[in-house]
Amino acid sequence: MAIKLTERAAEEVTRFRSEHNFGDEMVLRIGVAGGGCSGFNYTLNFDENFDEKTDSKFECHGVNVVVDKKSALYLDGTTVDWYDSLEKKGFTFENPNAVKTCGCGSSFQA
Repeated sequence: MAIKLTERAAEEVTRFRSEHNFGDEMVLRIGVAGGGCSGFNYTLNFDENFDEKTDSKFECHGVNVVVDKKSALYLDGTTVDWYDSLEKKGFTFENPNAVKTCGCGSSFQA
């Protein structure tokens, strides 16, 4: 699996998990869904479910990450980072498969 979580992103995920008392069974699920102004939206959520037939699971900086195999086709090589400034805060996606992205960076076209 060639999706990378930066240390900053992993720290933010760990902070959020701790703040919301999520147990060790909760994994970070990264995926794509149809929609958005460019065709696909990135999705990030916590999930207790993992299916070896349809998902890939890996660990990055102490965070267990799950990606469904369909989303993995669009996310191969993607780096997920955490951005925090006065004007904007949130996760960012650097996706080498995106041929077009929207201005806010939350949707893309492949």
